[in-house]
Amino acid sequence: MPHSRLSSRLFTGLLTLGLCLLWAACEPRNGAPLGSELDEPDYRLGQRLVKQGRSPEALAAYLRVIEKRGDAAPESHLEAGIICLQQIKDPIAAIYHFRKYLERQPNSPQASQVRGLVESAKREFARTLPANPLENQSERLDMVEQISRLQRENDQLKAELAMARGNAVQPAVNQMRVPTGGGYGFATATPPDDVSPISVAPEVRDEAPALRETAPPTRPQPTAQPGGRRHVVVKGDTLFSLAQRYYNDRSRWRDIYNANRDVMPNENSLSIGMNLSIP
Repeated sequence: MPHSRLSSRLFTGLLTLGLCLLWAACEPRNGAPLGSELDEPDYRLGQRLVKQGRSPEALAAYLRVIEKRGDAAPESHLEAGIICLQQIKDPIAAIYHFRKYLERQPNSPQASQVRGLVESAKREFARTLPANPLENQSERLDMVEQISRLQRENDQLKAELAMARGNAVQPAVNQMRVPTGGGYGFATATPPDDVSPISVAPEVRDEAPALRETAPPTRPQPTAQPGGRRHVVVKGDTLFSLAQRYYNDRSRWRDIYNANRDVMPNENSLSIGMNLSIP
């Protein structure tokens, strides 16, 4: 019986993902010229909401940017993927957003870490599947690959439908749906306000269920010390967010990584409580 429940859950997830992507393929787009994504009011709002710990509202803001810009919103896809993976706990939606980012930015400085996040999301999804003595980890990951393949096939269908529509400009809509493995459907809005992370320090899991605090954790303010600055990693920190915080430039995350190779064996090994040198 566990095997039939697993098959039923996988089928439901695949069907939901396919229907959401087909629906998105038929969505009209506004033909107005687009400016910089980072200057979009909803993108800036999403950044502020992330800092305030208001993840669902931040996700809605990023999805509005994606709805408006279509494929020209890689940064919003990245931020949405991070929220889905780390806050909403929806690895299927996270994989979708990370792959959309990599389609547009395959050679960006963050691309290698985003690929690592895709693998993390696959492992997270595999852990949600019911245990079965006849299954092993590789079989579970094969199921994730089947879902990813379905996503790519639907993306191809989406492109074909877009070509069939031609250059006709149609009015934009106010809501959009995103694929989910059981997380969210319609994204709605919040009013307009800057930078969120990637490769986040892993969350410490409690052995027993407990009520989660609603207030965001207080981050220690960086203090200057003789011989350079130091930073103690807290929940939510990433190399990208630290680079933005200290240099106002996310692309300088590698400077921090190179300065801490003695405590970080790889780019995705950031952990809570780690004492970093900020060059």
